[in-house]
Amino acid sequence: MFRKAGKEDIEQIVKLYDQVHTENEAGRMTTQWVRGIYPTRETAEASVRQGDMFVEEEMAETGEKQIVAAARINQEQLPDYDHAAWEYDAPEDQVMVLHTLVVSPAEKGKGYGSAFVSFYETYAREHGCRFLRMDTSVKNLAARALYKKLGYKEVSVISCIFNEIRQMDLVCLEKRL
Repeated sequence: MFRKAGKEDIEQIVKLYDQVHTENEAGRMTTQWVRGIYPTRETAEASVRQGDMFVEEEMAETGEKQIVAAARINQEQLPDYDHAAWEYDAPEDQVMVLHTLVVSPAEKGKGYGSAFVSFYETYAREHGCRFLRMDTSVKNLAARALYKKLGYKEVSVISCIFNEIRQMDLVCLEKRL
């Protein structure tokens, strides 16, 4: 089930971030996120306050609901997006952006990432947005493969300081609905 996140979800979202940070530090993932810099509790809290954090929730074996994925969905394009060679000259009011998609590493390979992107596309359609944009680290080969499989085109690689993370190379991706 997909839904807008509330304050009561922050702990579980932060736990997902921490799990990904641990996987990165162990060399089992390559998001290039940095613990203590991005994403953090403050990232989740700000997104929940802004009302643009969404979660994917499933029933755990214990019978309790658990959040297996989370992301921000809004129309905010990073300033660095101005340097991307977007294929479509899309009006800003028709662009929806997916930010900071995180899936529980324990749930890897179960389709939660694909399902979240599908939810994002539906959400964009429902809000009159025909153009989808997102980014990921150039080193995040798993995410890049998933997005390609889902019909997203890599249009640019931009070097930037991303949320205080220096020397970040972001792959900008785009899809037209």
